[in-house]
Amino acid sequence: MIVKGIVFAGTATSARPEMRQFLQEVLGMVPASVEGVEADLFDLPDGSSFAVASPQGMGAIDRSLGFLVDDLDQAVAELTSAGVTVDAHVSSNERERYVHFTAPDGQVYELVERL
Repeated sequence: MIVKGIVFAGTATSARPEMRQFLQEVLGMVPASVEGVEADLFDLPDGSSFAVASPQGMGAIDRSLGFLVDDLDQAVAELTSAGVTVDAHVSSNERERYVHFTAPDGQVYELVERL
């Protein structure tokens, strides 16, 4: 597996409206609309995305980082072969497929394949 970059960061917060306003008005981020995403999504000029979800909107995690890979199925097979715990279900939206995994530090990360 070759990780090509960090392409996604997300946060889950009860201050979602305040964060959305801060990102738009203070940081100048432009909202994006992607079918199948249940969060406020902002696309950045480098091709990465930042999402703000409601509490539990990203599952049992408060923060997430997504690593870009070319072939999600192959990457999942490699992680599984290495004994890494990977979610059984691959999620998707109109522009990407992704899956969460638990790294040795106990934190949840995700692999992202752009469609």
